[in-house]
Amino acid sequence: MAILYSSVGHGGASGYLAAMALFGLAPETMRPAVLVMNIFVAALVWLRLYRANHFDWRVYLPLALAALPMAYIGGTFQLSAAVYYYIVASALLLAAWQLFRHRQHEGEIVAPKLVVAIPLGLILGLAAGLTGIGGGVYLSPVLLMMSWTTMRTNAGVAAAFVFTNSLAGLAGYMTVNTVWPEHIIDYVVVAVLGALIGSELAVRRLSLPRLKSILALVLVIAAIKMIVMHYN
Repeated sequence: MAILYSSVGHGGASGYLAAMALFGLAPETMRPAVLVMNIFVAALVWLRLYRANHFDWRVYLPLALAALPMAYIGGTFQLSAAVYYYIVASALLLAAWQLFRHRQHEGEIVAPKLVVAIPLGLILGLAAGLTGIGGGVYLSPVLLMMSWTTMRTNAGVAAAFVFTNSLAGLAGYMTVNTVWPEHIIDYVVVAVLGALIGSELAVRRLSLPRLKSILALVLVIAAIKMIVMHYN
């Protein structure tokens, strides 16, 4: 998951949630683990893309400034298992849909409009804090649709957005929770190893259409499993 997601500038949260859902991990374990993995993976990808000049502060700043307080607030919420399952299942299905429909962007790049960027940042920030998903899987298609970034710059902005959102969400979570998943260090090490490979693909812009389709299918299966788990 870290290889696939980091190759397009994402932290991998929805992929980690999918894997955890397939293995039946509890919500109180899933959210903090995903946030921590997101932070390390997104930081690595952002650093590599920034050094390769694939980043735009004009796009990132209005989105991030709106998202950060909402991500913190979202992280403080205590959701019931049923609500969490439904929210994450919906997020996984939306992520799968975006992966299926994602296409190469071509066209003239325009400056972001604050009237769109700020509400978008607010919504994605809250979603990040509530679920542990950094928001990159939703942000990337929007940036391309609005013609705010090229494909490479898109990955850099998404990685930075995921990194800061995940930090804020984790800070919010830690203010009201003391539960940490076992083997968190192992999760992070494996995710970072995947990100080292994925970030190389991101810098070189290798296309992974088939792998994205397979990944989207996994997300759909995991979403269905989370819904079934609630009824069981």
